[in-house]
Amino acid sequence: MFRRRSSDAPAVVDEVQPDPGEAAGDGEARQARSSFTAPKGAPTPKRSAAQASRRQPYQPPANRKAASQQARQRERAERVRRSAALQRGEQWALPRKDQGQVRALARDVVDARRGVGEYYMILVGLLVVLLILPSQSAKLIADIVVVVLLAVIIVEAMLVGTKIKRLAAQRFPNESTKGVVWYAATRGVQIRRMRIPKPRVSRGQKI
Repeated sequence: MFRRRSSDAPAVVDEVQPDPGEAAGDGEARQARSSFTAPKGAPTPKRSAAQASRRQPYQPPANRKAASQQARQRERAERVRRSAALQRGEQWALPRKDQGQVRALARDVVDARRGVGEYYMILVGLLVVLLILPSQSAKLIADIVVVVLLAVIIVEAMLVGTKIKRLAAQRFPNESTKGVVWYAATRGVQIRRMRIPKPRVSRGQKI
């Protein structure tokens, strides 16, 4: 009679041993892929690899003359950078007298209006011409104009300073306004294009 095959008998599984030649081929293929440089249009390499490729060894100066030249170049570049930042009104480059939110507000208030004070230098030039004339009447007119001009500038500075203090109290209550009136007055008598930092607001702009 036929005998039934036991189901508990272990199955025989044939193990396939890897071919040493194929393994070596795979290793060489992986090494080739790792050293492959992506062509143009392909994904860029990792940042660490890009930075490492850009690193250049430090080249010390050959002599004292070259070292002095490099130092002068660095100082010149730093002066240019600081001057540009000062023109833009960046806080880190500003002198101490120009730093702070209140001083920036004062500059904006002065730059947004057209005042008599900014024509002060032009009027002074005309007054000098009147003073050198031999006519006594011209000198008398020049004296009167000087007194009137100074009075107008003082009144204007007081009005602008009062406005700046009021706005500063509303916007920056914890900031000091000491000296801000004189600061605004000295900026107001400068020609607009010669002011430093450069005006960042246009005339008539609401502050």
